[in-house]
Amino acid sequence: MTAWRTGPNNAISDVPGIRVGHDTDRRGVTGCTVILCETAHAAAVDSRGGAPGTRETDVLGLANLVRTCHAVVFTGGSAFGLAAADGVMRFLAERGAGFATVHRPVPIVTAAVLYDLSLGDAMAAPGAEAGYRAAKRARRGAVAEGSVGAGTGATVAKLLGPEHIVKGGVGTASLVGPGGLIVGALVAVNAVGSVSNPETGELVAGPRNPGRGFVPLPEALERRAAALDVTPGENTTLICVATNATLEPHQVQRLCTQAHDGFARAVSPAHTIGDGDIAFALSMGGLEPGPQTALDAGVLAARAVELAILNAVRAAKGVKAVPSASEWLARPQS
Repeated sequence: MTAWRTGPNNAISDVPGIRVGHDTDRRGVTGCTVILCETAHAAAVDSRGGAPGTRETDVLGLANLVRTCHAVVFTGGSAFGLAAADGVMRFLAERGAGFATVHRPVPIVTAAVLYDLSLGDAMAAPGAEAGYRAAKRARRGAVAEGSVGAGTGATVAKLLGPEHIVKGGVGTASLVGPGGLIVGALVAVNAVGSVSNPETGELVAGPRNPGRGFVPLPEALERRAAALDVTPGENTTLICVATNATLEPHQVQRLCTQAHDGFARAVSPAHTIGDGDIAFALSMGGLEPGPQTALDAGVLAARAVELAILNAVRAAKGVKAVPSASEWLARPQS
């Protein structure tokens, strides 16, 4: 039986041209993650949550001129965190990276935020210096996962309120397909929904049950108090997929759609009115596509997102009174 083949680091950085860096604020319980992609052939975005917070996403539209970017920034701090992109832009400008214009290159830095103000210091948010540090730290190779960067203050499984949540985080994965195709994914998981393994049905992270274990989704829906509602804008999963295939912009746009497929298989509910769920896709080029390359890339993108989400919650560490899923399961049963 043929199994999925992971890249050497099982990370989005296995795609040539991709580098990843984090900046983590342990005191404020927030941070940002930067995906540098200066040589990207094409980029796309698909926002499906009802409460997104973004920067420079319109420029990636199929009807527009640029349709690429030089960095993708995921950041905590809600809309305040968009300031981190200024630091990434400065970092790239210092190195002459950017969209060519008559007078100087202009770096295109796309960004998306998640809401983590409730877990740490509500006045803390990544700023330009945090973005600059994350960009400066960006490297090929292994990528730190869990409660780092944009995942520092992330939480999941919020249907039964804050006393039942568990820790979310950053996760990444990569898969190798036919003919040298590589697809990687990086996610920052701060979802209202529960996380399951799509291949086994195992509930990996759900609302904490009194004592130990997780509340299954059907039971969680039944147990929700009538007055309990999901606060708009406080629940988000940020997704970026990348491939070494040289794809056309409309094909890269389709990768975003398929990335959302993987997300919706691993997290439920997804794309709610209170989520800022968004997917970016990057074609880094280098591999000339065949007739089936775009289809293969989409299949790998969806699965890589699933794996990255699972890695995010499994690698997370508890913060303050919020345990990780693994920490909660390891507690003695009361």
